[in-house]
Order: sequence, then C-alpha cells, then structure tokens
Amino acid sequence: MPARGSFMKNNFGCPVQGTINVLTGKWKVLLVWHLGFMPRRFAELRDLLPGVSEKVLTAQLRQLENDGVIERQVKSSNPPKVTYRLSQAGDDLIPMMTELCHWGTRYLGIPPNLPMIRKAGQRKTANRSKSHRRKSITA
Repeated sequence: MPARGSFMKNNFGCPVQGTINVLTGKWKVLLVWHLGFMPRRFAELRDLLPGVSEKVLTAQLRQLENDGVIERQVKSSNPPKVTYRLSQAGDDLIPMMTELCHWGTRYLGIPPNLPMIRKAGQRKTANRSKSHRRKSITA
C-alpha cells in the first residue's frame, strides 16, 4: 500500500526524490534510525535527540506516520501509553540508510557516532532478537 503524505510534494515523477521528501526534516533520519532498534515511547525519543522541542518532535512523528514510515500504537491507560515503531515500509529504509552511512564515511569523512542496526542488505527477520545487540558501524 503506498504511503500518503509528503512524498508527493515536488517529486517530479522521481521515486528517489519522493523518498528524500519523506526523510526531509531535521530529526526524521535519526527517528527512523532509533526506531530501527526497537519500538520507543515519545519521552525516549525526545531523550535520544538532544535539542529537539516537543512541538517539532510531535510534528515530525506525525509526518512519518502520515507517510507510512512509522506506526503509532496507543494503549488505554491514564495517561495513555503511546509507542512508536517502524512500519514495514520504515524497516525497508534501514538497509538504504546503512549504505548512506557507509557512503558518508567513505566519501565525506564523517565518522559514524551511532551504532549500526544491521549490515546493509540484511533484512530484519520476523523473530529478531529482543536483546537488540548493537554492532559497530565500522564492522
């Protein structure tokens, strides 16, 4: 099922530009990357992104949800427990983001400062370990 949001804006008939449109936003790439490890609550995401305001974080999470990249699950409680996780479409972005990380290190000389979720080309399996062991990005 195609996503339904910002990818349509100025994509010029190019799927690459549409994909870039989905990830354009100061915190979106990092949100997707962090959610690649495990589902997280709003406060956890806020704590992982020093300097992000709650207003901007909320807006970017909503945009990613509208674009079909993440899913928002609300559990009835007081206060409600909201958890964010990658959708299948979001999970499919992780190998591409891993390749972009390697490219940035190789050609721009930017050393990675976040752990790697999995090697490029490696698909997440349905029974991925809950331990979420992190590997060095340079591995």
